[in-house]
Amino acid sequence: MRLILLIVFFSIASFSCKTKKQEESKKIHFEQTWESLSQHESAPEWLKNDKFGIYFHWGVYTVPAFGFEWYPRLMHKKNDKYFGSDIYEHHLDTYGHPSEFGYHDFVPMFKAEKFDPEAWAELFKKAGAKFAGPVAEHSDGFSMWASNITPWNAMDKGPHQDIVGELEKTIRGQGLKFITTFHHAVNLQRYSDKPEETYFRNSYYPYINGMPPTSNDPELKYLYGNIPEQQWLNEVWFPKLKEVIDNYNPDLMWFDSGLDLIPENYRKEFAAYYLNQAEDWGKSVAIVRKQDDLPLSMSINDLEKSRMNRMGKHVWMTDETISTGSWGYTNDLVIKPAEDILHVLIDIVSKNGVLLLNISPKSDGVIPDNQKDVLLKMGDWLGKYGEAIYNTRPWYIFGEGPTLQPEGNFENHSDFKKVKYSAEDVRYTTTKNVIYAVTLGSPEPNKKIVFKAFSPSEVTRELKIKNIAIPGSSQIIEYEMKEDGLWVKTPDVMNEMAVVFKIEIE
Repeated sequence: MRLILLIVFFSIASFSCKTKKQEESKKIHFEQTWESLSQHESAPEWLKNDKFGIYFHWGVYTVPAFGFEWYPRLMHKKNDKYFGSDIYEHHLDTYGHPSEFGYHDFVPMFKAEKFDPEAWAELFKKAGAKFAGPVAEHSDGFSMWASNITPWNAMDKGPHQDIVGELEKTIRGQGLKFITTFHHAVNLQRYSDKPEETYFRNSYYPYINGMPPTSNDPELKYLYGNIPEQQWLNEVWFPKLKEVIDNYNPDLMWFDSGLDLIPENYRKEFAAYYLNQAEDWGKSVAIVRKQDDLPLSMSINDLEKSRMNRMGKHVWMTDETISTGSWGYTNDLVIKPAEDILHVLIDIVSKNGVLLLNISPKSDGVIPDNQKDVLLKMGDWLGKYGEAIYNTRPWYIFGEGPTLQPEGNFENHSDFKKVKYSAEDVRYTTTKNVIYAVTLGSPEPNKKIVFKAFSPSEVTRELKIKNIAIPGSSQIIEYEMKEDGLWVKTPDVMNEMAVVFKIEIE
């Protein structure tokens, strides 16, 4: 008996060693070359399945609660050629001249005294989000985590809390993936011969003599990015990313515009470090970028406030905000209706995309009720009909209907804001043996409508329909296949932001 037990023990031990060696052999070691980094699968399965995430512009720039999140830049400019003088004049009238009351003077006012990370994470879960996380650092140079890289961080100043760390625990505690976003590529001051005319694209803070961004104070220089480029790259840009990777293990890292200003070798160094760390964690991660600064073979393309007008061959992302204006909180923020945001989500998913929705908490850490209401309405709908969104894939066609959306990207974002879908607009998704037809609004009850994509002359293969139902409803749906498509009779009661017809096929 003892001999048999020993044999079994050594067999199990041998199997475990082999399994461990096999797992280790599957790990990829990424070199700092695009060819090596392109071995990374740009969109992990969890992201393909999850579809919807939430992030938030919340930082020192929400203290003045005026204009928008470029307040830290525009408070220094008497008349910006793109945005005028409203923010400068407001700052002058409210706080005094920016040479005497600088952006750094807002930091002690950013107390986050009502911040409740547990409540935030619970709200994101109820909203139907599958991943969430903060703007870890905006362009203003203030890090929202406990940082050893810069004195301007949320643990040492302002809230005196590790905001990123607290959210990482609570968001993961709700079973969601944790993400971090970075906008600090433009924090470094880069100027031409006429610095006052330099647009923010290259430098967030304007270099105007007598203003705090020109200060030689060794601490202020870390906030305003007034540091020699090589020093900044070696001691600030990459080390901040490394610190967040090491301390919080994000599942997704997202970058705002300006990453192309970072020398290519530093971008490669970051990507290799993050992806190798993820291999050690045994996690599938994603890197998201906004312009052609990382190859799409190893990253995901983001379309700010816009979206594709066709089905994407590869997974893509839209970052959109809950308001019609600023990404950060302002006192006059106008919030979009929940149905508008839901329709954008459905449209994006039908085209092989993912939505990252921004919300705008107040500086004290309160998420305003009108934003909560939108999120909870989204969550209610997804709770009933989420099977048409989560874990789905695009069908052969994304949809049909009369509403047209603009071409292009962010340059046409104002036109995208004007798009309003109707119940005549249909979007399709699919899972195994099921096709979901989703109307972007409620059709009239007891009315026959047609899904043209099912026309035998259009569909890519012969379809035999087994049943049509609305998830959660016991009402029998009458249908008929004709040459021009699938005709369906709507139910007696139709009162949803979007209606899902679940079409089961044999």
